[in-house]
Amino acid sequence: MSDPSGGDPRVANLTVEEVARGLTEGRMLLVDVREPNEIAVERYPDAVVVPLSNFDPAAIPDPQGKQVVFACRSGRRSVTASLAAQERGYPYTSHLAGGILAWKAAGLPTET
Repeated sequence: MSDPSGGDPRVANLTVEEVARGLTEGRMLLVDVREPNEIAVERYPDAVVVPLSNFDPAAIPDPQGKQVVFACRSGRRSVTASLAAQERGYPYTSHLAGGILAWKAAGLPTET
């Protein structure tokens, strides 16, 4: 069983600052695994949406060399998505620690 704090050693915890910089520099592809009803309320700018409820890592567009980073509301489902992708053979080992809650707390923009 994985550590509920997101402490699974197979998943790298990236900070909001690291992810924001990676997106700005075009080095990362953010994949939001929240559900459509959540995304309808508020979403990460420029994120690809692949809901965890019917998660298929093959639905993620080709990252074309970018680092894939999973994101959710608080950082739990994004760990689950990363592990699921790894089990299917994808090298997606990063997630946004703290999710959209941390993103907003850092003053970063969201779209409504």
